[in-house]
Amino acid sequence: MVCVAAFIILGLVGIFVALISIFRPAIGRAYWKVFHKSLGCVSKKVRFQKCDTNFKDDVKNTLLKKVILKRPDLVKPLSITIEILSTLFVIVFIWAVLTSIKALLALWVLGTCNVDRPASCTLSSEACSLGDDSASLSFFEGIGRWFTEWGDIFSAIPDRLKTWDAADYYLDSATVFAPSSAESSASETTSENSSTSEIPEKTALDLFDPGCSACLSSFRNQLSSGFFSEYHTALLLYPIELSEGEYKFPSSGLIARYYYALALAYPDENYAYRLIEKIFTEKSSDGILYQSVFNTTKDLSDSEELLISWLKSEFGFHSGERTEIKSLAHSAQVDSVLAEVKSIATDKIHITGIPTLIYDGQKHLGLYSI
Repeated sequence: MVCVAAFIILGLVGIFVALISIFRPAIGRAYWKVFHKSLGCVSKKVRFQKCDTNFKDDVKNTLLKKVILKRPDLVKPLSITIEILSTLFVIVFIWAVLTSIKALLALWVLGTCNVDRPASCTLSSEACSLGDDSASLSFFEGIGRWFTEWGDIFSAIPDRLKTWDAADYYLDSATVFAPSSAESSASETTSENSSTSEIPEKTALDLFDPGCSACLSSFRNQLSSGFFSEYHTALLLYPIELSEGEYKFPSSGLIARYYYALALAYPDENYAYRLIEKIFTEKSSDGILYQSVFNTTKDLSDSEELLISWLKSEFGFHSGERTEIKSLAHSAQVDSVLAEVKSIATDKIHITGIPTLIYDGQKHLGLYSI
């Protein structure tokens, strides 16, 4: 492995030697002579032939020439150490190259260089990971996951090459559309909006979690850029689920239940849209964004109490209507909708992070940028 390690090091050094040889040709000639010998040695290794002993010995003698004169008894153990270190160096180099290739493939196929944690990839758009960012894997679990990610990447290549149609992933019973006018206020209804604005011909799907900060920024960018005026956008709320009944953002599951309850009970109104718009764009009396209020609330009963208060103060529902909406939010009908959303997100769209958008025939991971 000594000659292979030397070849790799010489190959990396060659980038700098090529520049230096412009001014010092003698250095370049000496370098290429050694590099040519290492190349021949590696080519033999690839063909499972013995490497030239003289090149291997030249490398070792260069490293051990001072030890040979002063401590000849250390030559043999140091020679073995060099062999071990060379082997480790080659293994680490190959692993680094494969990891880089994997990251580039993942970035092209999935839109993120980190399959498990899109938020940690600085090359991709801002996004919220589907898993628990604080969870750590053991050494062997990490190795197993490294190989599993290759499978995730290759299995996603067909998704990267296909043409996506947002309308294929609308819900059967509770699809919520953003009003087609970007200037619509929270007091407007869909019926009023549809009478004054034409529905855009182009369709889009926005898959988001109300607790995700990237989703908030993406939604605001869509509002300010006129995205909803250009695209007939379905807003599919998908609370990131870590385990059965446990969500990454604790209040997201509850918000999703009221979101879809409003969509089911009042399909011709935009109450569900106004609910998410309020969470993403408005602040409490203390000047705190409502998204942060929900994310930091420890008791879900407090979150539900706030949602129910909005049904009265923001939407004007009387006591009986509020009771019906609460009952519907916790019903089997909404359970079915949430299961359908999960199936669409994981089995059909194969999301790797939130938000995920579909428009212009492509699937886009992460923050929608203006």
